[in-house]
Amino acid sequence: MEKEPAGEIVGGPNGIPESLPALAVALRTGELPLEDYLGALETRFRAVEPAIRAFMPDSDRFARLREEAAALRRHWPVPDDRPALFGVAVGIKDVMRVDGLPTTAGSRLPTGLFDGPESACVSALRAAGALIIGKTVSTEFAYFAPGPTRNPRNLDHTPGGSSSGSAAAVASGLCSLALGTQTVGSTIRPAAFCGVVGFKPSYGRVSTEGVIPLSPSLDHVGMLAGDAAGAALAAGVLCSNWAPAGRASRPVFAVPTGPYLHKASDESREHFCGVIARLKAAGYAVVTVPALPDYDAIVLRHNLIVTAEAARVHHDWFGAYGGLYHPRTAALIERGQTIGDAALTEALDGRQQLRAELTGLMEANQVDAWLSPSAVDTAPRGLERTGDPAMNLPWTHSGLPAVSLPSGRSGAGLPFGLQVASRWQEDERLLAWAEELEPHLR
Repeated sequence: MEKEPAGEIVGGPNGIPESLPALAVALRTGELPLEDYLGALETRFRAVEPAIRAFMPDSDRFARLREEAAALRRHWPVPDDRPALFGVAVGIKDVMRVDGLPTTAGSRLPTGLFDGPESACVSALRAAGALIIGKTVSTEFAYFAPGPTRNPRNLDHTPGGSSSGSAAAVASGLCSLALGTQTVGSTIRPAAFCGVVGFKPSYGRVSTEGVIPLSPSLDHVGMLAGDAAGAALAAGVLCSNWAPAGRASRPVFAVPTGPYLHKASDESREHFCGVIARLKAAGYAVVTVPALPDYDAIVLRHNLIVTAEAARVHHDWFGAYGGLYHPRTAALIERGQTIGDAALTEALDGRQQLRAELTGLMEANQVDAWLSPSAVDTAPRGLERTGDPAMNLPWTHSGLPAVSLPSGRSGAGLPFGLQVASRWQEDERLLAWAEELEPHLR
């Protein structure tokens, strides 16, 4: 049996299905009454949230939820008519607008600056019957300045960023689904650190309308859930033109050998090799393919885009409220102010170039998806830093869909994740494969 670290706070409320699809069925059919569900969540919040600090404060949280639940029952009184996420409580990263809740983007700036129509992804969840349980903590403007959230797997370690609150909320049983964003590694990395599933769709498949941007050309809306089936259920609601893949043919996987893979720590690579051995023993074909030889140049290009676009997004806010920014975010914006339009345009062209290169390698080697560690290592100790997103950057830069699946524990009992990335717009097949992989990773 794997060692569990001291102070671990995971699992969910008693009597509540752990898997999102099972929970959704129980709520739609009435097998689990909404009143009982909210009561169990409220008890869980009282017991866990003070230690985890995954959510933004909301003194009226459960009174509001009960009113909204009553409205849901009036609107959909017949179980057979109820939508996919009827009554499911969902956490929303605090860079997304939610009607009736303030948006801070993890910052000290006046909240009125971020007012506007509700985020399209939040409205889509509401249309599917979801209850918005609250805003989850984000690092400042989804960059690296951390918030107060702690890792439910070990309270002395970071949950990762920038979707720190969303990952911690799912891992600690405060909700079964939460939305995050990813501009470098902000969904996949915290999912790995907290031992949950994180899914970053192909760029643009989930609308970012109404999301406070960091780098519009790289920002993705992602989702965190307890398992791949939960991520697929949410993706069906949120992703444009979703067409479930059904039972997909068994894929051929590639391991991208070269400088990229060597960014992972020795322990992470050793664990990853063990995972590959398990998959091969289960009958999966896994080949090695030299890839990303110019990884360091890709990183420079990606960081240039983030830096330049962040400066443009924050031009007016920073001019008026620069003293309220965290020093790390302020330094990012100040660097971005020195980058001209020509340099930014040249860097932006590299996104499609990398996508074409990776796709070409897949076609030439007849592989369906890439396997890699979800993070360079397990969650660092302390809350001052949120970890290194190096393993996630190429898939974000190219816009390819990627999922992180829990794959085991370190010697210290902290979670590792396996990252799987597939072809552009093949999100449906990726999640179908992820569901098939899960039993071999436990």
